Amino acid sequence: MSESATFVTRHADLAAVLNQYRWEYYVLDAPTVPDADFDALMREIETIEGEHPELVSPSSPTQQVGPPADMTFTPVTHPSPMMSLDNAFSYVEVEAWHVRAASLVGESALNESGYICELKIDGLACDLVYIDGVLSRAATRGDGRVGEDVTANVRTIGAIPYKLRGAPAGMVEIRGEVFMPLAGFEALNEALIDEGKKEFANPRNAAAGSLRLKDPKVTATRPLSFLCHGLGVVEAHSGKHESGNSPIHSLSDAYAQMKSWGLPTSDHAVKVHSLAEVFAYIDRLSEERNTLSHEIDGAVVKVDDIALQERLGATVRAPRWAIAYKFPPVEVTTKLLDIRVGVGRTGRVTPYAVMTPVRVAGSTVEQATLHNASEVRRKGVLIGDTVILRKAGDVIPEVLGPVLADRTGDERAFVMPTHCPECGTELAPEKEGDADLRCPNRRSCPAQLKERLIHLSSRAGLDIEGLGAKAVDAIVEAGLVLDEGDIFGLTADKLVACPLFTKAEKTGPVLSKIGEKLLEQLEVAKTRPFDRFLVALSIRHIGKGVSPVIAAHYPSIQTLEAASQEELSAIEGVGPVLAEAIVEWFRVDWHRAIVDKWQAAGAMQVFASDAVDLPQTLAGLTVVVTGSVPGYTRDGANEAVVARGGKATGSVSKNTSVVVAGDGAGSKLDKAVSLGVPVLDSSRFEDFLEQGLALVES
Repeated sequence: MSESATFVTRHADLAAVLNQYRWEYYVLDAPTVPDADFDALMREIETIEGEHPELVSPSSPTQQVGPPADMTFTPVTHPSPMMSLDNAFSYVEVEAWHVRAASLVGESALNESGYICELKIDGLACDLVYIDGVLSRAATRGDGRVGEDVTANVRTIGAIPYKLRGAPAGMVEIRGEVFMPLAGFEALNEALIDEGKKEFANPRNAAAGSLRLKDPKVTATRPLSFLCHGLGVVEAHSGKHESGNSPIHSLSDAYAQMKSWGLPTSDHAVKVHSLAEVFAYIDRLSEERNTLSHEIDGAVVKVDDIALQERLGATVRAPRWAIAYKFPPVEVTTKLLDIRVGVGRTGRVTPYAVMTPVRVAGSTVEQATLHNASEVRRKGVLIGDTVILRKAGDVIPEVLGPVLADRTGDERAFVMPTHCPECGTELAPEKEGDADLRCPNRRSCPAQLKERLIHLSSRAGLDIEGLGAKAVDAIVEAGLVLDEGDIFGLTADKLVACPLFTKAEKTGPVLSKIGEKLLEQLEVAKTRPFDRFLVALSIRHIGKGVSPVIAAHYPSIQTLEAASQEELSAIEGVGPVLAEAIVEWFRVDWHRAIVDKWQAAGAMQVFASDAVDLPQTLAGLTVVVTGSVPGYTRDGANEAVVARGGKATGSVSKNTSVVVAGDGAGSKLDKAVSLGVPVLDSSRFEDFLEQGLALVES
C-alpha cells in the first residue's frame, strides 16, 4: 500500500470512529472511551489534515461542533451559533494560540484588553433565550446551529431564574453550562443503586441524561445547577450588546450585567493582563480543583474586549479569541489484575480492584472500589480485563467498566467469598435484601478493630497522631488490645512487647521515643471534649458535623445513654435513623464495656465544661461561618456557635439567621447578600457569641 493510500485510509478510519464517539457522548450520553482517548484521536486527525489539507471537508470531525440534534426533542435554531473551543494540552500550545492572536491584532492590543480566565466546567452547554426578561426557550448546543428544545426541563433548575431582574425589553441570549455538583451526583447514584437502576458513570453524563429526560417532573428531582459563561445576541431597544444605561464593551461587562439580572456566574472567573498571569491562574486552579463542589476538566482563557473578539473572528468551529486548557485526564484505561475484598469499620465487606498502576488526576492509582458483589456483576468486569478508571478529586478511584474489545478469552469472573478473609466468620447481610455482606464478628475481627482504631485516632475523633495505620497494625497483631476499650490501658510495659515501640539497649529492649510519644498523646486525648468521643465510639452515622449538636443536648455519656429514641429524634439535625442507631449502640454489652474501660482509665470524664455553663445567646439561630475567623479554626468556630445554643451549618439559605464572614469568604457571602441574610464581620465573632442577634440588629 502506498504512503498516500495509508494516510487517506487512516483519515477515513479516524473520521468514522470520532463521529461515532461524538454521537455516543453528545446524543446517547453514554461515552464508550475516556475523554483522553477521544482527544488523542482528534489530535491525530488534525495532524493528518494539517499535512494534507485536501482531506478537509465539511463532514470531517475537525469542522464540526457536535453531532446533529436528536429527534427526541423539537429541533430549534440558535439566535447565534454556539461554537466549540479549540483545546490546548500544554502551556506551549497556549502560548502558540497567544502568538497567533497577536499576529492578527497586535501584542499591545491583547495586553490592553486583558483576558478572562475561568473554569472549564464538565457539563452540558445550554442556550437560554429571554424575551422581555422572561425565560422563553432553552436548548442544547446540538451541532452549534440547531439544538434540542429542553425548555420544560430547564425551568425545573433552581439556579436558572424564570424572570430576569431589570432586563431590557427585547431578546437576551445567555450561554452557560448545566452541570451536577459532586454531592448531588453521589446522592443520585446511591439512590439509583438502591432502586436497582444503572448508575451514571460521571457527573457530566448525569447532567446530560437528566436534562434530556422526557418527563420534566423527573428532571426536577435531579440536583442540576447552571453557571453562565457568555452572552449571545442582545436585541434590546438600545441595540445589540447594550442593556439600558449599561453598555457592554467587554466580557467583564457582560458578566457583571448577567449577575445584576440575577443569573448565576462563577466566583472563579478573574481578569488578568499577561500570559504569565494566565499560567499562574491555571497553576492555582490545578491545585484547587479537588476542593470545588463540581467537576472541571480545565480552564478557559478568553480575550476580554468584545471589539477585539470581533476582529479576531473564528474558524468554522471555534473562536480565535478563546482557548481551552485541558487538565490531564481523570479517566484512563488499565489492566485489572485481581479483585480482592476488604473489611471496613462496620464489618462491611467490599470488593476492590487491584490494577496495573496508572497515573490519573495527578496521582498514581493501583486500587479502586467496586462497592459490592452485585455491582461487580452489573459493571460486567472480569479479572484480566482492560478497564476504564475514573478518579474525581479526592474521591476513591472507581472502575467504570470493561473495554470489551480488548478481551482475549483468558479473563475470569470474580467469586465473592462466603467467609471473612480476616477472621473466618461466615458473612451475611445485615438485614434481608441488603446488597452488602458484613462480617458479624464486630468486636474481635482484626480488620474491623483496626479500622475503628484508625477512625478513633483521626482529627475528627481524638486526634492521636501517633496512632496511625502502622501503629494500629502493630498493636492489634501483638494482641495488646481486644477492642478499642483497651486503648487507654496501654502502658510502657505493654508497648515494650511490641517491636515498633522499642529500641535495643544492653539491658534489653526499652521504650522508644515513638512509644513515649504515643503514651503522651493518649494522656492528652483523655481530655478531649465529649463530642470528639462521640465520633471516636464509631456509632453509626455520627460524624464531626452532628456530634456537637448531640453533645450540646447530652453533655455526658450517661445522659446520652438514658435518652429515649423519641427524645433523640426530636433534636434538629438528628432524626429517627440516627436516633435508632444511638439507642441500638448502647444495647450491645461490649459497647458499654468500652465506656466503662475508658472512664476507668480517666478518659471521657464529665469535666466542668465551659460549654455546659455558657449562656445560650445563640439559641434558635442558624449560623454559617465562611472565611477565616481570628483565633478559631473552622471547626472551632462552629463548635463555639453550638456551645452557645446555635445551629452551625455549611450552606446559606433563606432560613439562615446570620453569616459570619472573614477573609476568603466567597460564594456563601454573595448568596447571603442576594438573599438579604445579615452578615457579620468575623472580627466581631467574639462579641456575637456574647450578645447574639442583638449585636447584628444594633
